[in-house]
Amino acid sequence: MAFDLVLFGGTGDLAWRKLLPALFQAFRHGTLPEGGRILGMARDERTDDEYRAFIKERFDDVEPSKRPSDDEFAAFAERLFYRRMDLSRPDDYITLRDWLGERPGVPSVLYLAVSPSLFPVVCEQLGAHGLNHDGIRVVLEKPLGHDLDSAQEINTIVRRVFTENQALRIDHYLGKPSVQNLTALRFGNALFEPLWRRESIASVQITLAESLGVGTRGDFYDGTGALRDMIQNHALQLLTMIAMEPPASNEAHAIRDEKLKVLRSLKPFDAVSVARDVVRGQYRAGQINGQAVPGYLDEVKVPPGSTCETFVALRTEIQNWRWAGVPFYLRTGKRLATRDAQIVINFRQVPHPIFPGAAGANRLVIKLQPEDGLELHLMAAKGAGNSDALTPVRLDLDFDRAFSGTKRVGAYERLLLDAIGGRLNLFVRSDEQEQAWRWVEPILEHWRTDPQGPRPYAAGSWGPASASALVARDNEAWAEEQ
Repeated sequence: MAFDLVLFGGTGDLAWRKLLPALFQAFRHGTLPEGGRILGMARDERTDDEYRAFIKERFDDVEPSKRPSDDEFAAFAERLFYRRMDLSRPDDYITLRDWLGERPGVPSVLYLAVSPSLFPVVCEQLGAHGLNHDGIRVVLEKPLGHDLDSAQEINTIVRRVFTENQALRIDHYLGKPSVQNLTALRFGNALFEPLWRRESIASVQITLAESLGVGTRGDFYDGTGALRDMIQNHALQLLTMIAMEPPASNEAHAIRDEKLKVLRSLKPFDAVSVARDVVRGQYRAGQINGQAVPGYLDEVKVPPGSTCETFVALRTEIQNWRWAGVPFYLRTGKRLATRDAQIVINFRQVPHPIFPGAAGANRLVIKLQPEDGLELHLMAAKGAGNSDALTPVRLDLDFDRAFSGTKRVGAYERLLLDAIGGRLNLFVRSDEQEQAWRWVEPILEHWRTDPQGPRPYAAGSWGPASASALVARDNEAWAEEQ
């Protein structure tokens, strides 16, 4: 299937760090459709060959296993092209229209790898130049807006130009193989479904931890913060996939409808519950892997005295029959002890233990990164001597080992191929996105007037002590403390 993929911001970090390496991996795996063209667009004047040389040089920065050989890149580069683009200049959209018009009838994907503040002007210009017909889809990168009002403003303008099925809001966490395995675990197996409810599950934890700091992006991050950067999108999307009812089918509309129901069922925050159930923190100097690292306020481009949060932990509940009374804990942060993304399902204790030492609860750990797999924690007999005491054991499924003979597909690779193929299941619908903003809005409003500010935590730790106290109120503990 021939296609045209246009990268607005074709020389930016997202394009050469994530998108083009993902497209190359699809090319290497033989899944990138034949007859495809990839057009990079940016403000610089470059020829096609100069753009190809620019991308080849930056491919040296990707991990070694994903770097192309000279021959591989030469073959891939035949698909790469470049045009100058000033997003505010109408004539440049005519150039784009003419380039796409060279192959009438070929589906086109326009990936807006630019600041979301530019989405309105780009979409309006695309519509004004007829670049919104049925054969065109537009991909919108996060963050979509800064709050509910700005998100609705962007979506209103996008909907004037594109239909809902043409506007693909991307969340790269939804493309991770482990997240695909999460849906397979829930809806492809009968084993867990009878247990996937309040009668059997005591609590759910979602952790998205990073050991890195903000690097040289202090100015961008300071205007965003951990709540907007990770909770409003990635963490809530994972929560919906854990908690949603079985959809009627694997079609995009059926899945999105069920995810939206979860978001609408989240217990709303007010000033009292924000103060009680939300912890925000900001890292101070510490050590990561034995190396001293600076605190957030000492990072490049971070304004003095900033109250931007680099850590969030919160407790919430889903107000429906399946999950009533079950606490869901969401946690994310920078400069934490390890880079770790996982979902922990803590099952309830047996109602009447008959074995000594059987107090340990069962739990299912869904590992998202850096490993990709499942751990099931059980109690088992040692099988030695006459003791009836039980001991914890762990069943560990590593997907990389289990599927070692197959080519694992990365998140952006999967999502780009879905965008090209018109498969919408893994993209976020506008009403989902707006409902997520609606839910976090009371937290943002409370923080604007809260004189306390974020609580400090040492880099290399697991965040402020109050995050542990948050779950301890329910006689729970974070996974690393269990």
